[in-house]
Amino acid sequence: MEKLLDCVEIEHGSDKTLAPTHSVIWMHGLGADANDFVPVIPELHLPANKRIRFVFPNAPVRPVTINNQMPMRAWYDIIALSNVSRDVDESGLRTSQAAIEALIKRENERGVPTENIILAGFSQGCAMAYQTGLRSPKKLAGLICLSGYLPMADKTAAEHNTANLDMPIFIAHGTYDPVVDIRFAQQTREWLLANKYSQTEWRTYPMAHSVNLDEIKDISAFLQKITP
Repeated sequence: MEKLLDCVEIEHGSDKTLAPTHSVIWMHGLGADANDFVPVIPELHLPANKRIRFVFPNAPVRPVTINNQMPMRAWYDIIALSNVSRDVDESGLRTSQAAIEALIKRENERGVPTENIILAGFSQGCAMAYQTGLRSPKKLAGLICLSGYLPMADKTAAEHNTANLDMPIFIAHGTYDPVVDIRFAQQTREWLLANKYSQTEWRTYPMAHSVNLDEIKDISAFLQKITP
């Protein structure tokens, strides 16, 4: 069996003798690591009776073309950027998709069904949440998509699971983002609406390529809504 990605895990809930009922698999952005979003968890101020396992996987280290081939943690290579499109590394995307699917399977084996699993991600990690979540053969509890975009939209149109059109999707982006242009997120939202994803939430915040407290509050509200 292929080795699972190494992960940082945090279990939220007042009664540690009870197993988690839900899991959030949260992917970091380019060049970051599994610890990047760990400090966000206490800031969510989730109710004590919510039993949620947060799983933060580390992306593999690989050379990244747009960063002069410098090796860093990346879910896939980024070959080029332009004003209107992104060249993507399809092989890297699909390999990382399989690695995230393996983490979903492990959560299933630990007693959390797929319908109680949320995929979350920031920037490149957001792209992986879309790449994996929209193709999931079983319905997920939801997606949290922060400061990112949908890669391979044309292929996703042919590959997405139409049984999941009512899957809740939270989309958030900074209006001053200099790294991932907000137009990429807007194009993703338009793709989702055109493909009949009916439970999308769209939020923007006056910030750059980052997270702020208002966004964290909205993420918390979304999580509480989809983890009854």
